[in-house]
Amino acid sequence: MGIELIVLDVDGTLTDGKITYTQNGDEIKSFSVKDGLAIASWIKLGKQVAIITGRTSKIVERRANELGIQHFYQGIHNKQEVLANLLDELNLTFENVASSGDDLNDYTMLNASKLSYVPADASPHVKAIADEVLSAKGGDAAIREMIEKLIVLENLEEEYLALWQ
Repeated sequence: MGIELIVLDVDGTLTDGKITYTQNGDEIKSFSVKDGLAIASWIKLGKQVAIITGRTSKIVERRANELGIQHFYQGIHNKQEVLANLLDELNLTFENVASSGDDLNDYTMLNASKLSYVPADASPHVKAIADEVLSAKGGDAAIREMIEKLIVLENLEEEYLALWQ
């Protein structure tokens, strides 16, 4: 059994890390459609996705629901602990996990995962422990890049392309 679960941070990974507030106090975030297509494809391949994020946002909840992300955790301070509990629930181990994050609050989760990917604009501290620094910045299809690397690594290219043929 290879990588069965990808775990994603949000701010700085699925987004560019910017948080915009309107005059009315509404929060605005932008997500890459390219990331979304890759995440949806990963799920269609029978794999699982989790979002574990330190902030709490209705916008992120909406995006997770749109993409069919099965495991969604907000307001988390210890991401590795939440991931360990999820792995117990799914009968998986850290050997079955690829994760992506961009900053210090992702450090232990990235370090514990079998494979860790960080966006090009990640903190130098997490870049130092990552298995791969992606060429894309957070929010700019970095997760698409990660997933397509996993597709090749897991020998799933034929099935991946067949989803869209």
